[in-house]
Amino acid sequence: MEYAKLGRSNLTVSKICLGTMHFGHYTTADEAFRIMDKALDMGINFFDTANVYGGKSGRGATEEIIGRWFKQDGSKRDRVVLATKVYGSMANDSTPNDEQGISAYKVRKHVADSLRRLQTDHIDLYQIHHIDRRISLEEFWTTFDRLIYQGDVLYMGTSNFPGWGLAKYQMAAWQRGMLGFVSEQPQYNLLSRYPELEVIPAAREFGIGLIPYMPLAGGVLTGKKQAPQDSRTQQVEREYEMKLDGNKQLEDFSALCQEIGEPETIVAIAWVLANPAVSSAIVGVRTVGQLDGLDRAASLKIDPSHLAKLDTIFNINRGRPLRSSEAPHAFAW
Repeated sequence: MEYAKLGRSNLTVSKICLGTMHFGHYTTADEAFRIMDKALDMGINFFDTANVYGGKSGRGATEEIIGRWFKQDGSKRDRVVLATKVYGSMANDSTPNDEQGISAYKVRKHVADSLRRLQTDHIDLYQIHHIDRRISLEEFWTTFDRLIYQGDVLYMGTSNFPGWGLAKYQMAAWQRGMLGFVSEQPQYNLLSRYPELEVIPAAREFGIGLIPYMPLAGGVLTGKKQAPQDSRTQQVEREYEMKLDGNKQLEDFSALCQEIGEPETIVAIAWVLANPAVSSAIVGVRTVGQLDGLDRAASLKIDPSHLAKLDTIFNINRGRPLRSSEAPHAFAW
């Protein structure tokens, strides 16, 4: 396994991060235990979850599964860089002060609940799951500064933040003498390259390491053949606002992977990791077998000529180039 520092922090994480969103939903607790055991054996020391994960088992179920796994053997917790998130509601109905967003009142309860479910005394990386445009800078950083001071949280990160949000909150943290954010978790893959406009430049400027989720575009970039109008392709087009060129892009991608000599899954993840702003790529697996070979993605260096070909294949959005460069040059002089 290859490792990297997380942003400008001195925290070392594996370049492959184990995404646990499926635990409790598609993946049983027993299978999740086997996945986490194998991940550790592979050298994956970075696990990502969220308080709202659990799917059909209910919010919080994923954290509970991870907590039970930690309880099996106390040494496992010391080997894992544990990341979870806060923002969404944990209530089943509309409850004041538990709606989506961030407040000192809400976070105090949510962090305590996550610690209890995870059966740990601290969270290594606490991430804001989405930007809250209503909260003041003062309430935001006072809330999380308190958690860091108490030892409940070691590092702070974000997810789904815009570039301006990273700049706004990072500058405020530095003015308070705080480390601020060390990571941002965007959706980023060959089909979803919007972070290249402003999020990646902002993260690079402010020392924030990227830990992209869905590097395989929800399974579309795994090499499985897709019919041009099947439900999965239509879902990708809606979620990524990307118009796939029927099967052609995926067929061209598979052909290039054969030329490279690596499976589509490995190439897609390696492409994400090739961006210098990326510290680790989050891969959400449902079965133990889906971990096979992922360590290869962490070490694969894609030749510049092949990177250029990948750009040619995927740099299309509704018939126009997705970008010509970073903002503002992508849409101005």
